[in-house]
Amino acid sequence: MDKKLLLKLVAIGFMSLLLLVPLALIEDQIRQRSSRQEEVQHSIANSAAGPQTLTGPVLAIDYRERIEPEIKEDPATGRTRSTPRFVDRSLYLPAETLKLTGEARVETRQRGIYQARLYHLDLAVEGRFVLPVHLGLDGQRNIVSAEATLLLGVSDPRGVDNDPLVNLGGKSRRFSTPKGSAQNGDALAGERLAIPLGKVALDAPTSFDFDFPLQLTGTQRLAIAPTAEANTIAIQSDWPHPSFAGRFLPRERSIGDAGFTARWEVSHLARSFPNTLMAAKGGPNPEVLDILFIDPVNVYLQSERAVKYGILFITLTFAGFFLSEVLRRSPMHPLQYLLVGLALAVFFLLLIALSEHLPFVAAYAIAASACITLIGTYLAGALADRRQGYTFAAALAGLYGVLYGVLLSEDNSLLMGSVLLFLALGAIMLATRRIDWYRIGPALAARPAE
Repeated sequence: MDKKLLLKLVAIGFMSLLLLVPLALIEDQIRQRSSRQEEVQHSIANSAAGPQTLTGPVLAIDYRERIEPEIKEDPATGRTRSTPRFVDRSLYLPAETLKLTGEARVETRQRGIYQARLYHLDLAVEGRFVLPVHLGLDGQRNIVSAEATLLLGVSDPRGVDNDPLVNLGGKSRRFSTPKGSAQNGDALAGERLAIPLGKVALDAPTSFDFDFPLQLTGTQRLAIAPTAEANTIAIQSDWPHPSFAGRFLPRERSIGDAGFTARWEVSHLARSFPNTLMAAKGGPNPEVLDILFIDPVNVYLQSERAVKYGILFITLTFAGFFLSEVLRRSPMHPLQYLLVGLALAVFFLLLIALSEHLPFVAAYAIAASACITLIGTYLAGALADRRQGYTFAAALAGLYGVLYGVLLSEDNSLLMGSVLLFLALGAIMLATRRIDWYRIGPALAARPAE
């Protein structure tokens, strides 16, 4: 191979590697902006309310049980003395039925150019409790007394926007906040609201209905733990981009431009009651149904994904330039390669800057059009051939179109990127299959760039 041709290839490879520096700086800038966006979201959540996990209502039963007496012998008299002993225990009982019906309205709050979404949930809660005889415990156990408390777990009580009037068996009560936090051994994790119900009859079953409205504000995520024996949950919202997650997916759902509706039915056979009580602690597989009010177009994530294709853009463009040199005998100076490569890198900086103020598709179109126009105009003058410059610009427009398709189709991005590389390699191989590479160096050297 001719020495000049080899040096040209080395120079092109070196400039390709050199352009990784501005691409890395742009990618770092995107990460910083993304981190700032997350900080703003956390700040707004700290000022309003964070992601919410709703647990219950459930009944907490505190009972006293008489156990075997303590028997001691008086060493002086030889008489035995029996001292009664009692132990205080607690248990949780689920509702027999629980029906939650709600509507969530999503509000976007901005801080500068950054934003976060809050949801305002208007929820109607109704159900029925059945307390079995002897609390459902072994009848041989000596239960002396028992008191019940209605508990509702809310992971961030700051988000409770109303003071709901709770109808309990025909009597009206209001929630209060228990003193202190849940103990480490407490089965119901997290913050809770409580209504003391007083003593419980042990010799006969007791049942009562309950219902109350709940207005709840949260950020981005709503999780509901299906604690009852039979749970029916129906949620609708004006947000058209929900993501349903958790252990339980909706039995029925409908998503459109006007919002979504979803309905769940969960029986006690499908959930573990102790695990639903621990839902506020999270964990790898929490027993909850999740609704995520996600952003359908995360400009920072899409911009970061776009930058990862930057080196592919530069490589394909440089390959096109070199192929043009070989086929048209019109050499280009390495500095021209470098300037075009920098213009390609600036596209990604323009993209992230514009997407913070405009819809992503508009930002992409403006940034791509600006770079295509700049590169096409530059090449038309640098190559002294307007048609050739515009041909390169049209090829770049095709590349930008393919990249946008890759960004929209995350699941097929690997397939589309692989097909693009294969087609580019195939085009280069077919276009150069008859070239004698041993003679191409002198031929290029004989026709210097004008």
